[in-house]
Amino acid sequence: MNDVIEPPAHPQASLRRTRRISIIWLVPLVAMAIGAWLAWDTVSKQGPTITISFESAEGLQPGQSQLKFKDIVFGTVKAVTLTADQSHVLVSVATTKQAEPLLTDQTTFWVVKPRLFAGSLSGLDTLLSGAYIGMLPKSSSGKSQTSFTGHEDPPVLEANVPGHTFLVKAGRLGSISLGSPVFFRDLDVGQILGWDIGDMADNVTLRVFVRAPFDSYVNDDTRFWNASGFSVKLGGAGVDVQVESLRAMLLGGIAFETPPDGQQLAASGEDHLFPLFADRETANAASYSRKLKVISYFAGSVRGLAVGSEVTMHGLTIGHVTNVRLLADPKNNIILAPVEYEVEPERIIGIGAKAVFASPDEAVATMLSKGLRASLQATSLITGEQMVALEFSADAPLATVSKEGEAYVLPTSDSGGLAGLQSSATDVLNKINSIPFADIGNNLNGVLKSLNNIANGAQLQQTLTDLSHAVAKANDFVGQLEHGATPALQKLPDVMSDLQKTLNGVSQLTSSINTGYGDNTKFNRDLERLLAQIDEAVRSFRSLADVLTQHPEALIKGRPSGDVE
Repeated sequence: MNDVIEPPAHPQASLRRTRRISIIWLVPLVAMAIGAWLAWDTVSKQGPTITISFESAEGLQPGQSQLKFKDIVFGTVKAVTLTADQSHVLVSVATTKQAEPLLTDQTTFWVVKPRLFAGSLSGLDTLLSGAYIGMLPKSSSGKSQTSFTGHEDPPVLEANVPGHTFLVKAGRLGSISLGSPVFFRDLDVGQILGWDIGDMADNVTLRVFVRAPFDSYVNDDTRFWNASGFSVKLGGAGVDVQVESLRAMLLGGIAFETPPDGQQLAASGEDHLFPLFADRETANAASYSRKLKVISYFAGSVRGLAVGSEVTMHGLTIGHVTNVRLLADPKNNIILAPVEYEVEPERIIGIGAKAVFASPDEAVATMLSKGLRASLQATSLITGEQMVALEFSADAPLATVSKEGEAYVLPTSDSGGLAGLQSSATDVLNKINSIPFADIGNNLNGVLKSLNNIANGAQLQQTLTDLSHAVAKANDFVGQLEHGATPALQKLPDVMSDLQKTLNGVSQLTSSINTGYGDNTKFNRDLERLLAQIDEAVRSFRSLADVLTQHPEALIKGRPSGDVE
């Protein structure tokens, strides 16, 4: 009963040391690896930091504004600071690795914002996203650099468009501006990229870009002309209005064309220099390579003739005036107007490219022998503009070929034109002035005075009174013999009718005398003879009436023999 219960024995724990790493340490290791990879990725994608100088930093925000090309982000603006002289702003841009090969000395930078440029609206997308920096690298390789000068205006071509750039030299720009269009056969095929001031500011050189494939139509014979606005020309065919396009009217522009003879030539190379002509007509005239210099001396007025005036033959233009001036001729004591002009012989078949003469001297001599002369003719009576007309005169005196330097001297003629009209008008006025109007007026006054004296004279009044008595007696005689049946009585009414007509004529004559012609004239002398004859006729009728009163049988038997008292 004395059994003792012993407690159970507990197992003994034994401690063992291990060298295993806890998994918890993987988390920081992975984080560090990711951070290192992100850091390496960020550094590897970073490009150089560049600085761009602008006039102002309008719209640019550090940390927000971006650098873009073809809508791809190539950097972000880091800071905007002023230059030391405070005239410009320096924009620091952190670029990407992808932008590094594009950062050359030929790359163009500008601020993209809403603007009207080169006739079109651009940058409207920045109204919501904000302004950014645009860049345009060149396709050709250049030197890498990190400092640039930005442009205030965007480039005309904001992409690398295939084509060629040509140089066009002009005396003045006119309405041509940056971005003005270039036309070929009324198609918009290029733009004006800019211009450079020539030597001594005598000219302006335009940089003209022509897109492919139209650049292949430009060769060394191509002619460029100013197509800005519109031109109105009043000619023989009416009003000629030339308008290239509405865009050319608003923005200006140039056009080009190649003559048919030069279309087979090879295309011109980059930066080939061309002249710019004032209009299409002048450009077409430039296709004639030969020019003859001619000078003519005009003694009359050359008003309305200026540099550029036409030189015509048979109404067609063959040249233009190059100079007009005055020259004193002390030998003849007159002032002459030498007119210098150029004739393009290629416009005349037989003298130009298809010449049949051995030399220009022979051609001019032949033309002079046929009476070729220069005269001035009016092209517009409204404006008074004149031109030089070359015409052939059959009665022109013989002339020989003479030259002043390189210019041929062509004799002039006053036929036709304003000079001929003025000469004819002068002759007419001289003839009118030679008429003695004062003497004619005095003679007319004398004639009228004489006629008034005759009309109011006693002789004419007495003649009319005697004539009235004769007519009355004749009427009485007819009344006494109206019952007779003799042939004499039948003829008497005709006699009276003739007598009445005579009286009417005398009355009309008297009336016209009051407003007619005067004494000492043929009419007055004829009038006096007529009055004398009428007086004799009245006496004859009076004698006839007396005979018939005393011897009525005389109507049948005839006049009685013997004297009749």
